[in-house]
Amino acid sequence: MDPNQQRPGIPPNRPQPPPQGGGGDSSAILFVLFAFLAIFFAVTVLPTSSTISILHQVPEGHVGVYWRGGALLKTITDPGFHLKLPLVTHFEPVQVTLQTDQVRDIPCGTKGGVMINFEKIEVVNRLRKEFVYETLLNYGVQYDNTWIYDKIHHEINQFCSSHSLQEVYIDVFDQIDEQMKEALQGDCTRYAPGIEIINVRVTKPTIPESIRRNFEQMEEERTKVLIAIERQRVVEKEAETKKKMAISEAEKNANVSKILMEQKLTEKDSARRQQEIDNQMYTAREMSLADADFYKVMKEAEANKLKLTPQFLELKFIDAIADNTKIFFGDKVPNMILDQRLLGNFLQVPTEVSKEVSVEANSEGGEDNPEVQTV
Repeated sequence: MDPNQQRPGIPPNRPQPPPQGGGGDSSAILFVLFAFLAIFFAVTVLPTSSTISILHQVPEGHVGVYWRGGALLKTITDPGFHLKLPLVTHFEPVQVTLQTDQVRDIPCGTKGGVMINFEKIEVVNRLRKEFVYETLLNYGVQYDNTWIYDKIHHEINQFCSSHSLQEVYIDVFDQIDEQMKEALQGDCTRYAPGIEIINVRVTKPTIPESIRRNFEQMEEERTKVLIAIERQRVVEKEAETKKKMAISEAEKNANVSKILMEQKLTEKDSARRQQEIDNQMYTAREMSLADADFYKVMKEAEANKLKLTPQFLELKFIDAIADNTKIFFGDKVPNMILDQRLLGNFLQVPTEVSKEVSVEANSEGGEDNPEVQTV
């Protein structure tokens, strides 16, 4: 008989009773589901409450700090997930990287009694990790209220009270940043060495409207003065440039004139030297000619001296007598020619002759009328 075949007298689709021993599987499933929900609740819901949470997270750039029963623990955890006792241990993340604290609305009075207001001052600082426990133990989690916010108010008021409005707003405004940084860092180094002040940025303070207009007018006048000064400098520079150009032109002309003068002087000097050389050459040539003439005369004189012998003089005498047609010589004309002794005496002692003979041939009278003069 088929077991699936319906017996007569039994109603169709009758629910079958559950098998024995199946209740234990349902309980296990419910327990696992409850445990999963508990873990999910502990991970996602409870971490929003640092008091009752078991699992907590420390973000990057922070460290975990713990209090148990209000007492600060020395335990400091790094970024990541960590466990703690709920309702017993309190947890706070503390930033140990660079952070910027903005201090707003800082009123102060200047030396002259004018109230001004610094809208914002930014302080870049950092809490060193090795000083976290000591800093929180002494000043709590809000340590920056003590050493940054309150300190900035105090230092700004001190600075304003010792300077006038002109100095705070214009003259020494660029020094406020550095002075605030030195003041904050000095006290932090002495009392809270874990706090490091990196930089301080101070914005321009807000001053009364009437004073601000005065400053604007002063700045306009100062700008006009600066423009006038710059214009005067431009004019002076232009005049100086023209002067330098004129001086340069004059120097150039002077140099050209000097060069031309030197050229002319050089030419004159060259001409003078050439003339001197020509004169020297002429003098040397004339001296040579004079020496030659002197030498010629001397040689002729020596030659004549050698020629002036008694025989030569006798020959010349005879030639002179022979050239005349008639000769009248004293009272002894015939004996003049024939007397050899007289001729010999004349030739030997020419200086003892007491008479001079002058023979003049009268060409107008012809050869028949000679004239003889005796002295």
